[in-house]
Amino acid sequence: MRGIRQLAKHLDISIGTVSRALNGKPDVNEETRKRVLAAAEELGYVANQSGRSLRQGTTNVIGLMIESSKETVENSDNFFLGLTGGLQSVLARHKLDLVMLPCPSDEDPHEYVKRMVARRVVDAMILSATQRIDKRIDFLAKAKIPFIALGRSSSGGNYTWIDLDFEGVAACAVDRLVAKGHRRIAIAAPSNDVNLGYVFVEAYRRSLERHGIEYDPALVIRVKSSEQGGYQAGHELVRLEPRPTAIILIYELMAIGLYRRMVEAGVVPGRDLAVIGFREEPRARFLQPTLTCFRMSLRDLGVELAETLLATMPAYAEFYPKGARSTIWPLELVAGESDAFSLDA
Repeated sequence: MRGIRQLAKHLDISIGTVSRALNGKPDVNEETRKRVLAAAEELGYVANQSGRSLRQGTTNVIGLMIESSKETVENSDNFFLGLTGGLQSVLARHKLDLVMLPCPSDEDPHEYVKRMVARRVVDAMILSATQRIDKRIDFLAKAKIPFIALGRSSSGGNYTWIDLDFEGVAACAVDRLVAKGHRRIAIAAPSNDVNLGYVFVEAYRRSLERHGIEYDPALVIRVKSSEQGGYQAGHELVRLEPRPTAIILIYELMAIGLYRRMVEAGVVPGRDLAVIGFREEPRARFLQPTLTCFRMSLRDLGVELAETLLATMPAYAEFYPKGARSTIWPLELVAGESDAFSLDA
């Protein structure tokens, strides 16, 4: 059985009384309430959520927008899977649902967001893969749709975001390599307009200059964030003269492709080339030599995203007194063997 009308007919009481009993209204006799709840469970009553949402003007759904493409499917990792575990643990407290909003790579993300808002698919949104100039942020801010960005942008003015500590990663990696005698250090950065690439390259440049090393744009190898991109980065690296003695990767799965290209070129990671990866990733854990990279808790990041988003929404803000705040999310260095050697003095 589905629907309140059928339930009221079965009990031979008014629809209004059944509705008030199901919603815990105080003006319903306790015996009547028990009858309604028992019958609802016995007969498999399911509330018409679409009708309720229409009346209340809410969907009770939060959307996580991600990029969807052949490349992201083929090179999928556990980032968003780990993230959603933390997100859902918070949203479940308030009986909110999480849905993935996969935007095709051949569609303008701004137009995609506009369509989701027009259809009232969700009450609030989490944006990922933020661009340097991101029209989605400007649109949602102007439309007064609650949102949080996983990543910073030059757009949107005063909006709420959480971003990974790319500056800290770049500084730590450069410091570690310079301490081992490296002076010609390359990086593999994203080839698209995602803002993290600009943040990372600028932090890399400042870190080099702090050590008195001149920034060389030829050592910034721009490739796709994928295993294939790592292979391409390796191909570009072996063509450089003189060849860099170290490389820093901005995407975790790049290391797999990079190692393959180095083997083909007769360059041994951890002996001929120091490699520092980005985030610790299960698919890269069996690389030899073991990869020096950075660790973070995806679940904790998901929790922080959800709680910060809910703090921006009047219906839930009282539960999160810390309020909506922008945060740099730290990562911890995990030392491996891929950069263990030092250059001769």
